[in-house]
Amino acid sequence: MKHITIIEDDVALNNGIVLALKNDEYTFRQIYRLGDYEKNEPVDLVILDVNLPDGNGFDFLKKLRETSDVPVIMLTANDLETDEVMGLTLGADDYITKPFSLMVLRARIDKILKRDNGSKDSNYRDEYYMFDFDKMEFAVDGDPVELSKTEQKLLRLLVENQGNTLTRDFLVDRIWTDGAEYVDENALSVTVNRLRSKLAIKGIESTIHTVYGQGYVWEKDMQ
Repeated sequence: MKHITIIEDDVALNNGIVLALKNDEYTFRQIYRLGDYEKNEPVDLVILDVNLPDGNGFDFLKKLRETSDVPVIMLTANDLETDEVMGLTLGADDYITKPFSLMVLRARIDKILKRDNGSKDSNYRDEYYMFDFDKMEFAVDGDPVELSKTEQKLLRLLVENQGNTLTRDFLVDRIWTDGAEYVDENALSVTVNRLRSKLAIKGIESTIHTVYGQGYVWEKDMQ
């Protein structure tokens, strides 16, 4: 599953992008100001507007490139060639001028995200576990286990971001994507506990660790 962050202050356009792209392969974080971008959250692609209420997309991209090579598609209402050259020079992977076709945007996103998409996104194996998310086949110490769709979403997020702490808000936002306005605050804790129980191996510490006050991380031999 790929995580897309949309930084666009036009609410209608921000929502329109999500509606046009929504499928089982992508999850979204919608933000409307540069200051709301959280660099520690997992992200596979950023859709970045040039003109935002609290800053300039070019300046943001320049700073982002100091620490990250995450793909970036820039959006702008300015069709000046010099702006496009600036965006690409600063490290943007693509540059789209408004107004644009959402179908075209989707095609460009698919191209960027799938160019490096390998089997690592659908499979996980170690000495105890075998997870095939495409086939929905899961085994613990050689024995098959059945996981609910919610448990599969949680597990995939954790293993795809192995070693990185995922916040509770991030997980709730990515797991319960059916449009529900309210998710019981205990739902995530219950899902984590059920998943731990199904993945439990006698004498082996759970690989799903609680980072108190933050969230959860998939990490073996965590001290």
